[in-house]
Amino acid sequence: MPKVSEEFLLARREEIIDACAKLYETMNFKDITLKEIGHATSFNRTSIYNYFNTKEEIFLALMQREYDSWAEEMETLARDRKTLTRSELADALARSLEKRERLLKLLSMNHYDMEENSRIENLVEFKRSYGKTLKAVEHCLERHCPDMTEKDREAFIYAYFPFMYGIYPYAVVTDKQKQAMEEAGINFKYHSVYELTYHCLQKLLRKR
Repeated sequence: MPKVSEEFLLARREEIIDACAKLYETMNFKDITLKEIGHATSFNRTSIYNYFNTKEEIFLALMQREYDSWAEEMETLARDRKTLTRSELADALARSLEKRERLLKLLSMNHYDMEENSRIENLVEFKRSYGKTLKAVEHCLERHCPDMTEKDREAFIYAYFPFMYGIYPYAVVTDKQKQAMEEAGINFKYHSVYELTYHCLQKLLRKR
């Protein structure tokens, strides 16, 4: 069997992840199979097993990519932007999350399945990307809120990141869910990802 370059292997891996992302735009997690993902790539389905053992590992890699992209944006916000007010920082953070609806959907709906059904080495790599994102957000706080103590920053992180798990179900609601709310007599006000995130950040960044 001829040797292939690392670039070729990486490109194949990224093609699998891209195919998964594309399917996830129109299909539910439970309905997406390795067979479906294989059909959306340029090579046969069995080749997927050279890179991933389960569909959950593919989704985990997709979420890892989302975190890597977000961490890069946060580091740029910490490094290159002029000092922001707390309100401006809340706006910048909310807008960065607004662009990551896929990440929010994965967090709220399928996170446990992805981690539970992935090999430990894949999970470790994912956790490294997650950790980079935590650090990147903390760097933003250090740069733009220099009066925050280490304890303040830790409290922010442990409130903000768990909050993210609940954003998607509140911001993205189906017609069926809306009908059920109406028939149940619940006067529910719908908000966008940006609105939910910005209002939360305003509270978390408020000086005490």
